[in-house]
Amino acid sequence: MEIEKFSYDNKIVKAFMIATVVFGLVGMLVGLTAAIQLVYPIFNFDTQYTSFGRIRPLHTNAIIFAFVGNAMFAGVYYSMQRLLKTRMFSDTLSWIHFWGWQLIILAAAITLPLGMTTSKEYAELEWPIDIAITVIWVVFGWNMIGTIIKRRERHMYVAIWFYIATFVTVAVLHVVNSFEMPVSFFKSYSWYAGVQDALVQWWYGHNAVAFFLTTPFLGIMYYYLPKAANRPVYSYRLSIIHFWSLIFIYIWAGPHHLLYTSLPDWAQSLGVVFSIMLIAPSWGGMLNGLMTLRGAWDRVREDPVLKFMVVAVTAYGMATLEGPLLSLKNVNAIAHFTDWIVAHVHVGGLGWNGFMIFAVLYWVVPRMWNTPLYSTKLANVHFWLGTLGIIFYALPMYVSGVVQSLMWKEFNPEGFLVYKNFLETTVQVLPLHALRAIGGALYLTGAFIMTYNLIKTAKAGSFVANEEAEAAPLVKEYVERTGGWHHRLLEHKPVLFTVLTLIAILIGGFIEMIPTFLIKSNIPTITSVQPYTPLELHGRDLYIREGCVSCHTQMVRPFRSETERYGEYSKAGEFVYDHPFLWGSKRTGPDLHRVGAKYSNSWHYNHMLAPDAVSTGSIMPAYPWLFEQMIDKGETPGKITALRKVGVPYPDGYENESNDDLEKQAAKITESLKADGIEVADDAEIIALIAYLQRLGTDIKGEKTAEK
Repeated sequence: MEIEKFSYDNKIVKAFMIATVVFGLVGMLVGLTAAIQLVYPIFNFDTQYTSFGRIRPLHTNAIIFAFVGNAMFAGVYYSMQRLLKTRMFSDTLSWIHFWGWQLIILAAAITLPLGMTTSKEYAELEWPIDIAITVIWVVFGWNMIGTIIKRRERHMYVAIWFYIATFVTVAVLHVVNSFEMPVSFFKSYSWYAGVQDALVQWWYGHNAVAFFLTTPFLGIMYYYLPKAANRPVYSYRLSIIHFWSLIFIYIWAGPHHLLYTSLPDWAQSLGVVFSIMLIAPSWGGMLNGLMTLRGAWDRVREDPVLKFMVVAVTAYGMATLEGPLLSLKNVNAIAHFTDWIVAHVHVGGLGWNGFMIFAVLYWVVPRMWNTPLYSTKLANVHFWLGTLGIIFYALPMYVSGVVQSLMWKEFNPEGFLVYKNFLETTVQVLPLHALRAIGGALYLTGAFIMTYNLIKTAKAGSFVANEEAEAAPLVKEYVERTGGWHHRLLEHKPVLFTVLTLIAILIGGFIEMIPTFLIKSNIPTITSVQPYTPLELHGRDLYIREGCVSCHTQMVRPFRSETERYGEYSKAGEFVYDHPFLWGSKRTGPDLHRVGAKYSNSWHYNHMLAPDAVSTGSIMPAYPWLFEQMIDKGETPGKITALRKVGVPYPDGYENESNDDLEKQAAKITESLKADGIEVADDAEIIALIAYLQRLGTDIKGEKTAEK
């Protein structure tokens, strides 16, 4: 048989690796800044572009999509060519993918600090960028599927299965979650409302972790760990079970982010059941990775690449055990909305994704530049700094989470809350937040050392842009009926394999969403709940712009500790006009769902101007620009029209008179402020924000309240 000669494209891998390192450093630096802001508010710098609420989503997007995303693409492009024994389907598509992805990251870096956000976790980017993501993702998938089809190796190795699942599932998740009604080029409203929006968002959010941060890196683990250890994968059969069970079960688990909320109980319970089931395939994958190192453990002590990989796979195992345990309702009742969740997320992010990326970079760069790693000693220093960074980050956050929950729930013998003022808890955990920042600094220092090490390695070698290779052309072959023969037949049919993968991930989503959207009894309506007034709508959009949802929830759970502190627990019918939902996922400050009418307009005014002066010890940043900037009344008709299109029952033609109502409500607020000695323009942004805050939770009357 004639042997064909070809070359692997290393230039595209190099480009994605450079982007990985650059954006990794930037994203970690932004994260460190945010961590410091939670201890020393002065580091918000009193500017709207650097306040915590705006840079927190910048950090998450930079890490997930810029750092981890570019690393994923680098790992996929390098391994796929070698596993399939062919160059990528199209160099042109590869470069469209690269530059398109970098432009999307640049757009995120510009728009998020400007406050252009949908507020939906890991999906904050506005609709034009969402469209660009869809286009570039299709380019990536087109290139990948084309490469698989033109392969010279008939057998699709397990890593390829996970790459296919990643492409298919992320495409579905992104498209479904991104249905939005544009108001302008920089503003849109979610197509879904309230409970339905929450279900779709956390179906997306949980599975973005599953299929953007997990499955592609499992594929990378299955390729790079055996290569680094020079050992075959421990079990082919286990990899089959791992893959199909993981992708089928994972998609059902999203509702466990919404336990004790207004989501219907049946959906919550379904999320819990499938979350517990996830332990089995997740640990099967972890054990398959660790057992691959059998016979190579002596090398782990010397080889920094294997050290990073062992800790990465172990962190994956820890995070995928902890996640299901956190989905148990009795555990979730303690942990949710606390720093425990922050610790859990970062064990996965820093340990699993970060360490696996570092290992791949240390392994690939010397091979692409045809030279040994510049310094094994520096790589080992990086390993220990990174490990200490994770420990100093995670352990204080676990302790902080437990402290927060116990303080929130503590009653004295007379039956009253011990810590009525939420701020007492915030101040108590500040030293732990400081330790978290130290951990982040250690981790970032290790990343800088790695960058230096890789640059010196590249300078010492000669980059191989087109790596020569040869292989026999693809021919039909007989598949011996040994263990797994039926699955090998499936591996020879990439299109069928992709279709079956799509079916596997769609089943759970359909079963959870269709009843929630079509059966009205799941979201009972409340007659007294009315749409937001035009001024309140402007205020809500300001609340979204400033990222208030990063620190404040709007979901009072049905616990006595919460109803005593905040008031009546939240009902599903209260959110039917919320586009998007704003339930939040973390309480750095108190819940705000019942804050309406609890404080005077002047209290809110002064609190936004100087939080620490109103609430001594507050770490909330000041918002001086809200007092200087004016709302754009020209946007009001467009907002009313857009919301009517997604089901909010504003009367026909109301957009033409909406500003009249806005001005009347604003005048009442400014008059009340004037009575307290505060002069402010009717159309100042602070007036709209006060209107929104005073509306929250007032559509139904709760009896139980407590000072916060």
